[in-house]
Amino acid sequence: MTYAQSGVDIDAADAAVEAMRDLVASTTDQPGVIGSIGGFGGLFEIPSGYDRPVLVSSTDGVGTKMAVAMATGRFDTVGVDLVAMCVDDLVCCGARPLFFLDYQLLGRVDPEQVRAVMTGIATGCRQAGVAIVGGELAEHPGLLAPGEIDVAGFAVGIVERDRIVDGPTLTRAGDVLIGLPSPGLRSNGYSLARKALLERAGRRLDGPAWPGSGDWTLADELLRPSVIYAPAVLAVLGAGVDVHALAHITGGGLPGNVARVLGPDVDAVFERSAWEVPPIFAEIQAAGEIEDSEMQRVFNLGLGMVMAVPPAHVEPARRALAEAGSPSLVVGGIVVGYRCVQIL
Repeated sequence: MTYAQSGVDIDAADAAVEAMRDLVASTTDQPGVIGSIGGFGGLFEIPSGYDRPVLVSSTDGVGTKMAVAMATGRFDTVGVDLVAMCVDDLVCCGARPLFFLDYQLLGRVDPEQVRAVMTGIATGCRQAGVAIVGGELAEHPGLLAPGEIDVAGFAVGIVERDRIVDGPTLTRAGDVLIGLPSPGLRSNGYSLARKALLERAGRRLDGPAWPGSGDWTLADELLRPSVIYAPAVLAVLGAGVDVHALAHITGGGLPGNVARVLGPDVDAVFERSAWEVPPIFAEIQAAGEIEDSEMQRVFNLGLGMVMAVPPAHVEPARRALAEAGSPSLVVGGIVVGYRCVQIL
């Protein structure tokens, strides 16, 4: 017998690595990268100019958004989501993302499929200003069927020790909450979204995303790539804005994620009328007959990142965000409380 007969094709894996080599190279013009893919480890030199550098790490996946990609055969955007989920966690500590690694688990290595996934990963890394320094392709016949795939991402960033954004220590009553809009689901809540839209309501992925959406299909909407907020947040930090807290709105929604960055004696209060909720969320809620409270703790509802700043720093923060190409809204504030999140 051969390894290929058991379901693992080394030649296909080698071809897949060659198929992605140019995509990886498109991200490695960052200072600090040493060598290229193919070694046993990714090398990256810690940048100079830090007195007490702290490395910050993050790992994540894209959840069952990958099920939509597999159902449609469209894999070129989920890589952007993978990068976003990792680097936008790093920046919540005030860290600048440095480098990224990916892990792809496949039922059968298909170089074209791998390249499609890597196209999104490379796009996301270029947007975030991070280098791909390594990764892994793992072919698992018998665990996954041919065509099935899952991915995980790993990112490392750096921040000066005395510039770590520590929300539980820094947040104060009177701080203002600034929200960065998210046009779609990002990579969270897809199990509920798929259950409501595809199973209960019987919606077709190639049908309209909502009444009046024109040629924009449900698949287009559910595969909409995540906004990567890290560069815009770094622009705010680089402008000298006194940022007291940063919350990446992923699984858990606003209540679950904003509470993580609050001090023990304050609450976050959001004014629900301050931002527009994208129409896909109304479609999900209606299809699944989902309570408002459940929607709030599962989905981002249109805000992908939230920052807390003192009142005097609101305009400088929003100006820096605008200059970085990121719209923003004042969506609420911090009040005396007990580490709770209220959406009014």
